[in-house]
Amino acid sequence: MRRPLAWALLAALWIAAPAAAQAPAKDELFGEIDGIVSELAEISGLEVRAKIRYARITRDHLKEFLEQRIREAVRPEEIEAQEAVLKKFGFAPPDFDLKKATIDLLTEQAAAFYDFHKKKLFVIDPRAGLDERSALVHELAHALADQHFHLEKFIGHGSQNDDGALARLAVMEGQATWLMSEYVARQSGMSLKDSPGLVTALSKASEAPSPGQFPVFDRVPLYLQETLLFPYAQGLLFQQALVKKMDKAAFSEVFRRPPESTQQVLHPEKYLEHATPVRPPLPAFSSERDYRGFTGGEMGELDHSILLRQFGGEKEAAAVAPEWRGGYFRLFERKHSPRDWRRMVLAYASEWSGPAQARQYFELYQKVLAAKWKTFDVTSRSADALAGRGDDGYFLLRLDGARVTSLEGLPVAQAVPSASGGAN
Repeated sequence: MRRPLAWALLAALWIAAPAAAQAPAKDELFGEIDGIVSELAEISGLEVRAKIRYARITRDHLKEFLEQRIREAVRPEEIEAQEAVLKKFGFAPPDFDLKKATIDLLTEQAAAFYDFHKKKLFVIDPRAGLDERSALVHELAHALADQHFHLEKFIGHGSQNDDGALARLAVMEGQATWLMSEYVARQSGMSLKDSPGLVTALSKASEAPSPGQFPVFDRVPLYLQETLLFPYAQGLLFQQALVKKMDKAAFSEVFRRPPESTQQVLHPEKYLEHATPVRPPLPAFSSERDYRGFTGGEMGELDHSILLRQFGGEKEAAAVAPEWRGGYFRLFERKHSPRDWRRMVLAYASEWSGPAQARQYFELYQKVLAAKWKTFDVTSRSADALAGRGDDGYFLLRLDGARVTSLEGLPVAQAVPSASGGAN
């Protein structure tokens, strides 16, 4: 998937959560910074190399900051491409405004952030009920990591692989969330290292806010909700697994050898095994010479899990998504025509752990197509292929061994290859 604008913009937002204790007064809060950083250094083994600068800003100023960061860091065509992909796969409705939704979402959610450019921590004037100290500890963990691993470069190095970039973000946010949680736990004489139940509870608490707590969050598509929270909730569990295996060395190892995919974050054993995703070849279509590439990217395990949950169910997603071994897509636009995501052709391929697992996904993806479109007219069906017409043109879905491919938005019906390689 194309990287969601929410985490392409700000890779170090602390997502607001209900307070566990009364927030300290402003001056008292900032007076704790040196002591907090020293304890984070002791927990992680990362020495403090510089004093951390800080300031407060209002939520209105945060919105201005986000709008400015979009202008500086994200080209308009990138936003257009991300929005087109979300709509083409069915992750977002046709009238969805990605830029507006992202700014509104982050303005609502953020309690503090660490600016990589200015090397400065900002705490946002709080709403009632938010624990400022937790926000501060989380961002100080980012600042400490930045002194050792240059976080802006770290996240930038993953920009060529969308799924890998989200995995890197899970390293950053997962480690900061783990250190924040460990810091708080130690205030009560506990430690995450010997409290697996506490870690699980904290991860679940990070998965989603209570309904009605954040109205903007409640309104945005599931894909934005999930990819915003994934780095915190699953990143915490990932960091916990590596701390159990490597102790303090884990805090450096995840930056020096970051996970390659969201699958490695979801299943830390695959990270430890160095399991590498594959990129399956895309299907070709007969009129491809009349088109040019518009955008493309990886479809990771997390993307497939969200897709199946949105259009299928939790049970199906839990059973099939972990069998993912690779996914890739490209959007093609017609040459010399006005740009319209509805008229773009989506070429998409996924690879699974074996033919049986691929067949499961082949059957489920048919349900995805039927659910995301109002029009779903099947003109040809066989054991390994499905063809017809959807809202945006003709489609062809195929199963080939451990691979499932799909062409969607074709201007004319594509011939269905027979088992012997001919056409039906």
